[in-house]
Amino acid sequence: MILTDTHTHIYSEAFAEDQKEMMQRAIDKGVKRFFVPAIDSTYTQSMYEMEDSYPDNVFLMMGLHPTHVKENYKEEIIHVEEELSKRFEIDSTKKFYAVGEIGIDLYWDTTFLKEQQEAFRHQIRLAKKYKLPIVIHCREAFQEIFEVLETEKSEDLYGVFHCFTGTIEDAHRAISYNMKLGIGGVVTFKNGKIDKFLDQIPLKHIVLETDAPYLAPTPYRGKRNESSYLIQVLEKLSDIYQILPEEIANITTQNSIDIFGV
Repeated sequence: MILTDTHTHIYSEAFAEDQKEMMQRAIDKGVKRFFVPAIDSTYTQSMYEMEDSYPDNVFLMMGLHPTHVKENYKEEIIHVEEELSKRFEIDSTKKFYAVGEIGIDLYWDTTFLKEQQEAFRHQIRLAKKYKLPIVIHCREAFQEIFEVLETEKSEDLYGVFHCFTGTIEDAHRAISYNMKLGIGGVVTFKNGKIDKFLDQIPLKHIVLETDAPYLAPTPYRGKRNESSYLIQVLEKLSDIYQILPEEIANITTQNSIDIFGV
């Protein structure tokens, strides 16, 4: 059984003390593929170091996280452009597998909404330029996200709606824009809500994720999350869909292959 964590911040400071052990715990549980989203330029080197340490397991994204869109966001976007260019136009020995995580977050701060919208749209167009999927971060911003996706929709727009927490109507709309739904620890929460309708969404639209070190699943809720806890998400989906965990692992890993091309 090969599991794919399509969204994990394994380079996070939260793993500074036990990064190797954390990775080994995940690998021992069958998590062999780790897709790693960017946050901003300050984390780029740490991401590259993880890639060098686990070249057969770690697959990087490049992008600017919406909560890090501030006054200097144009400088950060230039960094994203430069890193993409290095790998696709100058030295193609290593790749990025998505532009992410990108999107809009209105939970913490609404000050930079306009800048978040501009950064989101610009990075979608970068993804199209390099024929890459996007990985969307959305928090209290479904309508704002959908407004951008509506204007950018095309055959070459596709990717993952990371940490999906919306309604079934939001799910269908996200899928209509060629997005898979990233399902993580929230599906195990008593008040997570998505577990109530997820069985109405065919598994072909689902990928698994942890968002480690955030959003640890039950029974670890409130503690540091890690990729080995993907097992808890898998078991919950097995219960929801009434399908063996191995089958869900196979389907969702194949979905990740279809999206990221590796």
